[in-house]
Amino acid sequence: MSTPDWHAFDIDALTAHHSVDPQQGLSDAEAAARLSRHGPNALPATPGKSMWRRLFEQLSAPLVLVLIIAGAITAFLGEWVDSGVIFGVVAINAAIGTLQEGKAAEALAALARSVASEATVLRGGRRRRLDAAQLVPGDIVFLAAGDKVPADLRLLSSKELRTIEAQLTGESLPVDKHPAPLPIDTALADRRNMAFAGTIVVNGQGIGLVVATGTSTETGLIAGMIAAAPELATPLTRKMAAFARMLLWVILGLAALTFSIGLLRGESAFDMFMAAVALAVGAIPEGLPAALTITLAIGVARMAKRRAIVRQLPAVEALGSTTVICSDKTGTLTENAMTVRALWANGLLYEITGHGYAPEGDILLDGSKVGGSETAREVLLAGLLCNDAALFHEHGQWQIAGDPTEAALLVAARKAGLDEATANALYPRLDTLPFDSARQMMATLHRVEAERIIYVKGALEKLLPLCHGAAVAQIETVAGALARQGMRVLALARRATDSDTLAWDDLIKLEFLGLIGMIDPPRPRAIAAVKACHTAGIRVKMITGDHAETALAIARQLNIVGDDGQALTGRQLAELDDARLAQAVREIDVFARVAPEQKLRLVKALQANGEIVAMTGDGVNDAPALKAADIGIAMGLGGTEVAKEAAAIVLADDNFATIEAAVEEGRGIYDNIVKFITWTLPTNFGEGLVILAAIAAGTMLPITPLQILWINMTTAVLLGLPLAFEPKERDVMHRPPRPPAAPILDAVLIQRVLLLGLLMLAAAFGLFLLALERGQSLAEARSIAVNVFVMIETAFLFNCRSLSRPMWRVAPFSNPWVWAGAGSMLLLQLAFTYLPFFQQVFGTAPIGPSAWGEISFVGLLALMVMEGEKALRRRR
Repeated sequence: MSTPDWHAFDIDALTAHHSVDPQQGLSDAEAAARLSRHGPNALPATPGKSMWRRLFEQLSAPLVLVLIIAGAITAFLGEWVDSGVIFGVVAINAAIGTLQEGKAAEALAALARSVASEATVLRGGRRRRLDAAQLVPGDIVFLAAGDKVPADLRLLSSKELRTIEAQLTGESLPVDKHPAPLPIDTALADRRNMAFAGTIVVNGQGIGLVVATGTSTETGLIAGMIAAAPELATPLTRKMAAFARMLLWVILGLAALTFSIGLLRGESAFDMFMAAVALAVGAIPEGLPAALTITLAIGVARMAKRRAIVRQLPAVEALGSTTVICSDKTGTLTENAMTVRALWANGLLYEITGHGYAPEGDILLDGSKVGGSETAREVLLAGLLCNDAALFHEHGQWQIAGDPTEAALLVAARKAGLDEATANALYPRLDTLPFDSARQMMATLHRVEAERIIYVKGALEKLLPLCHGAAVAQIETVAGALARQGMRVLALARRATDSDTLAWDDLIKLEFLGLIGMIDPPRPRAIAAVKACHTAGIRVKMITGDHAETALAIARQLNIVGDDGQALTGRQLAELDDARLAQAVREIDVFARVAPEQKLRLVKALQANGEIVAMTGDGVNDAPALKAADIGIAMGLGGTEVAKEAAAIVLADDNFATIEAAVEEGRGIYDNIVKFITWTLPTNFGEGLVILAAIAAGTMLPITPLQILWINMTTAVLLGLPLAFEPKERDVMHRPPRPPAAPILDAVLIQRVLLLGLLMLAAAFGLFLLALERGQSLAEARSIAVNVFVMIETAFLFNCRSLSRPMWRVAPFSNPWVWAGAGSMLLLQLAFTYLPFFQQVFGTAPIGPSAWGEISFVGLLALMVMEGEKALRRRR
């Protein structure tokens, strides 16, 4: 059942529909009946996944299943040490993953907290203060400045009522409200006769009739969209799952081949089963899950230093995969602080510098610092006096009380050396005409020595006709130019009078003073951040509930679009089917006057085009899209709790530039993950090939399953993990984004893995057979084979510090962990080879200097071959 268009109802029809007398309100009995029918005015707390379910999902991942199967088989065969190590790795990774996974109900709980807790209601002809959860459709609610709207209300009356709806609609300025009916097709952000649950009353008073409560409110509908949004896998988790599935089939195939070849050679089934298990243990990269988790955790720490707080571990890499950033405007790309940028008076256009509400900046004329003419100062004085806002410094920050537009006028006046306390003392206020939404102006009367002066501010089209002697054409031309820059234009005027009181009829024959142009400006670092994203091949799209003209002006300043850029409005978007929308999101970069469900639709359209979408935002209206995006990014300072809980990353400084920094970190992290996988897989491949070759040749196994496990786990920690600390490469933000469909390892890297795996096979198997021919014991021959694998891995580690540049072009000591790991691994291998404890556990034996010489030679040879392969590819 669709929701009625309450904004289109006239008041009589509205009250009749809800069977309520607006003078009496509902009776207690009727309210109780409706509460039973509609339920409480609250959002239900949906339980998240249980810990056991999250743990099960961690254990059912394909790569983890491979490890569990290997551990179970080794336990079945009595190899308890091998099995214990494997299950230990599984347990550690499952615990980390379970703890990192967010709870699904957190976003909904935050939404519930955003709704008002109390409301003033008319029940049985008496005003009462009730818990907002008891409100029902048909209740009459009273609103006053400072209130949080407790439910969706259709206004019955209003007096200078203004609300802040940025968290719901994206509208950056307070919205004037009135009770008159509106056309049915009026967009959500333009429904001036509605007050929405969770928004804030900043001025005036109003009376409204409750038309929706709980999950039926606009906020409740957003809650439903959050709950319905699927939990998306990140690009890394999707690719790792595909990689693990492929690895599973390769391992099973090689194990079956080993078993079959052995049987054909007449070996016993039990021995061949043991050999197949040895191959499986060798082919499984046991250290990969732990290394992946630790690499991502290191990325979390790096991002935190750059003011990006990661709530979900895989999001670290996902941001580096981003192809499109969809950004909210207000508070994300802009400062969410109205700022006076231009002042026009007496034919001169002044520029006013500074950011936010800090009263720090200059007044410039033609680029030179000036104090402004007397006329310009009079304009600023008028804005200061005809003003009900307050500016104050608290907790190290400049803050405001009241209308942001009026606060901007106070800040501009202070930049000219005018302050409220002095001005109000010199020009005490005698009377006021509060802002009238119909007249779109405000006036105050002041005593100036022996005179009485009226100061007026308001919309140019309303105030200019009241002025005499003004150069109308010139004023309108200047105002039009400022408006095209996305500024809100205010006109200011004055008039001398003899009266000590003020009436609207006194506002005639005014003296026009000048124009003020203000805007919510781009953040200072946002322009450079957008440019860096474009250089990195990432498109930036602005999605906002604000007006198209304002959005385009900001987008041009940020270079998101050029001078000929266009915006697609929510109304136009609603007329597009999915196919046409998919085309539009390829071409359009600014979306204005967009409703919450349309933000969600835009994200899905981009994802349908194969994009990896990062969505930024701070309001309740952003939460569904934040959750549905591949990576949701919320503002930590100015963002709502709803947005933070729905997001995977929270920006501690609310700065779009931090997103660019986080993308850079994400790309570096992904590079390091690929380096680790490229480094570790040749060993697993080579170990598997050695087992297969030994079975095919009918010889003893060159390495045992326990020795394989030793190699894989010790080298993963001491040699592989140092790659997680590898610094970002210089060109990381000069590459295009990785194609979303691209696998973790491309054809080049797969060929590199195969080449080194074959080199390991030749070196380890060759030196193993050579040792046996020399009459050395099986334990000595196996010790040589194990050390060959470790030595080649150590040499290859330095090759993998860059997958494209030559080893000697990488700063040798930029990652000291590589050297520490290599040195520690050498000492550990000496212990593995010579200490009696290790000899007893792993079946090793001491080897002589000549064997070490051969081991070192094959390690150096493998490094030269791999560096040569890199050089050949660079030349191509």
